[in-house]
Amino acid sequence: MEKEILEKPSYVEELLEILRSDISNDELLERLDDYHENDIADALEQMTPEERTKLYPVLGAERVAEIFTYIEDPDEYLKELDEDRAARVLSEMDSDDAVDVLGEMDEETQERIVSLMDDESSRDVQLILSYDEDEIGSYMTTNFIRIKNNLSIRQAMHELVKQAGDNDNISTIYVEDTEGCYYGAIDLKDLIIAREYTPLEDLISTSYPYVKDKELIGDCIEQIKDYAEDSLPVLNEDKKIIGIITAQDIVEVVDDEMGEDYARLAGLTAEEDLNEKLFESIKKRIPWLVALLFLGMLVSTVVGAFEAVVAVIPLVICFQSLILDMAGNVGTQSLAVTIRVLMDENLTGLQKVSLVFKEIRVGFCNGLLLGSMAFLFIGGYVYYFKHNPLGTAFQISGCVAISLLAAMVVSSIVGTVVPLFFHKIKIDPAVASGPLITTVNDLVAVVTYYSLAWLFLIHTLQ
Repeated sequence: MEKEILEKPSYVEELLEILRSDISNDELLERLDDYHENDIADALEQMTPEERTKLYPVLGAERVAEIFTYIEDPDEYLKELDEDRAARVLSEMDSDDAVDVLGEMDEETQERIVSLMDDESSRDVQLILSYDEDEIGSYMTTNFIRIKNNLSIRQAMHELVKQAGDNDNISTIYVEDTEGCYYGAIDLKDLIIAREYTPLEDLISTSYPYVKDKELIGDCIEQIKDYAEDSLPVLNEDKKIIGIITAQDIVEVVDDEMGEDYARLAGLTAEEDLNEKLFESIKKRIPWLVALLFLGMLVSTVVGAFEAVVAVIPLVICFQSLILDMAGNVGTQSLAVTIRVLMDENLTGLQKVSLVFKEIRVGFCNGLLLGSMAFLFIGGYVYYFKHNPLGTAFQISGCVAISLLAAMVVSSIVGTVVPLFFHKIKIDPAVASGPLITTVNDLVAVVTYYSLAWLFLIHTLQ
């Protein structure tokens, strides 16, 4: 009994049975009213294209639009409609959702469908499409309530009810002055409980935060997150409200920014997806790979310069990858910490210096611990399994241990200082830091290791 209560209900099977039944259209719509659009969307995805095509006219454009907002790739299902019906469905969607769907279409189809949408929807969609994808305006929606600041409480409530039929983002009401410029915001709850004789001015928060339509997402994402409001108004250069960015939009912005940073840390110019064409993927990956090819050749040249060391003691080459890998791991860890810390735009110069010294201390302590372990284990390995004299075995392991310590300290410094430097000169530290730090660490580790081998081993053994 307890298991039945706790078990999460699944309505897809029920909905499929209803959608495929022979009941009348009126009864079908009445029964669907008992289910959430998300569940209907799940059921719709399991139906055949022929079944869906018959169902769309019954549901109507408004209901289809609501359902499509819960489908992963609504553009694929929109293709099952002719362009007139597709335009009607998009007209019923929030402008930002419609833009997302249109963004998956080719430019010619996009223009045709936008021209078939109703005037207001077409105007809103074209406004959002006019922004670059890294600007705040590209994420906003025109679904919001606005009123004038010279209204009475009764008039404000009347205006709210009037606009709520077309706009469902009503938790915050935005206020304009008599010239149409942004004035402030009112919390819906405050308006509902206000007495009729209360001046509207008393309810307006004139210091309510806002963002500019041309602002870059990366520049104001921290501000948006810090305010943690359900929505923020988006203003144009004339200080007029042209849209809002909602909490859901903010989640998408943060997710996209994290995805882009993750891609850049991997040396990509942008995110890739499963459906991307071969040439597009190559174009995104090749720039850094070409740069790293030449940096890699530099590392190889440095290794070649120590050919005499390898010729005298071939065994030293066995431990090169160990030092390179550990240096790379430490550099990546410092980079990840630094990128995360740099998300705080209020970071002071003293805090940045403190971060560098902290990473140096962490790198030194970890290097000391791992170097000591390497000294003991590698010395034992060279002595017992490679049958070298005990003194020679621990000279080699000592060289590896000191190189490991030095490489880990330097990698900590590089992994912290490089992104701080890029951030200082207004370059996104995630763009170049990952691949660059890996190669620089390789170079430092190779020079350190073979220099110590040449200095201590060759001269000592000779």
